Amino acid sequence: MPDFIELGENADLYPDYTSITIPPNIAPLNFRINADADKYITRFYNSDGFEFIISSGDGDIEIPLKKWENLLSASVSKEYYMDILIRKDDQWQKYNTVTNKVASDSIDKYLAYRLIEPEFETWNVMGLYQRNLENFDETPLLLNRVTDGDCMNCHTFCRNRSDIMTFHIRGQHAGTVIIRDGDITKVNTKTDSTIAPGMYPAWHPSGRYIAFTNNRIVQSYHAIPERTVEVYDTLSNIIIYDAEKNIITSCPDLSDPDRLETFPTWSPDGKYLYYCCADKHFVKKPDYESFMDTYSQIRYDLLRIAFDEESCTFGEVDTVLKVSDQVCSVSFPRISPDGRYLLFNKSEHGNLTIWHPETDLYLLDLTTGEVSLPDINSDKSDSFHTWSSTGRWIVFSSRRDDGLLYTKPYFAYFDTSGQAHKPFVLPQKTTDFYFKIMKSFNLPELITSRIEYNPRKFAGIIKAQAEDVDYKSFYNKEGE
Repeated sequence: MPDFIELGENADLYPDYTSITIPPNIAPLNFRINADADKYITRFYNSDGFEFIISSGDGDIEIPLKKWENLLSASVSKEYYMDILIRKDDQWQKYNTVTNKVASDSIDKYLAYRLIEPEFETWNVMGLYQRNLENFDETPLLLNRVTDGDCMNCHTFCRNRSDIMTFHIRGQHAGTVIIRDGDITKVNTKTDSTIAPGMYPAWHPSGRYIAFTNNRIVQSYHAIPERTVEVYDTLSNIIIYDAEKNIITSCPDLSDPDRLETFPTWSPDGKYLYYCCADKHFVKKPDYESFMDTYSQIRYDLLRIAFDEESCTFGEVDTVLKVSDQVCSVSFPRISPDGRYLLFNKSEHGNLTIWHPETDLYLLDLTTGEVSLPDINSDKSDSFHTWSSTGRWIVFSSRRDDGLLYTKPYFAYFDTSGQAHKPFVLPQKTTDFYFKIMKSFNLPELITSRIEYNPRKFAGIIKAQAEDVDYKSFYNKEGE
């Protein structure tokens, strides 16, 4: 290292990879030093004497994969450090040392997501992708150019498994694609007894059942810049699809005509279905006068209903978290694999709150009932989230960089004491990647292994006629 003077200030880095906890199997955290200088140096090292230096003429610090892997393996459960120097006027100047920690808990190897234009009331080119988090390899799962321009959405996995998944196709080849036990099928979840095809799927941990929201959606557009879109339901209930018997069923508690039930998620033991629920008073005004005054009063609480896997019947309903009387609304509930914590979004009103800048992630301890605000939120929308298979990592969508339109996937370590650590954005090979891509990362899902399908394999099943699903009549709590 050359001789230098201490600046006594923190370096301005993009992305902000400082004071974070990272997995021992994450791709290199390349970054840019935002400072005018003639030359740049970053020294990476740990307390055991492992070190290497990256030099740059433009401020871009791109780390060779092998050196990075060696640093991580030498620093598991320890800290590593970055000394950042810039050369100006023939003088080297050093910023404050950056300290990061490498956790002992690995993250699931792959991340699945949709890339789409940010205001997706219409679309042009979109695709489902999987990214190897240990390097920069990204491969498409499905591109809408092979489905005649159809929309694809709501990709969901069973317990982070890549071999049990589902996603929807909207358009001329509409249907729900299901991968299970090595088979790919396409089904039509709209029946004569349901109001629409199923959406927002959630796999039962057994891999047999899928809970869907069955709803009618309306999109409205604001004239104010802070809120561009409101997405809301005029009708909504929850249905259960039995993948073994190819039937859909429900119960009165999940299809109350005076209520809106949505966003189902299962407890890890499969004994409860959690969901969001609101009173449907706003749709009773046929002319929708003062729509926002009315819609802004729609607030969802968190409920759960008992479920018997053997008989596919439901029991009693419990209110898990009531917030509607506090000018709040719950959405996107997801339970940690150990069943201890439930992570959810809270906003002022509504349910599809990715467009609400006040949306934050909250944590409910299902053992104590305590609700807390993890220190991972920003002053912009922090929304859709999933757990890793171990429960030690969280990925969520955030608009903290752009502020309004573009979402990026952020990761946060969740330790054994129930504390979430400072999040960091998905690393990319080039430091200007997020300035050039004109797409949002939509619905990030962590999966443990590679999905062994590609657009060509999916194209045939998608263009085939969807298989109709039988509907089982509604039953009461006793299943009669």
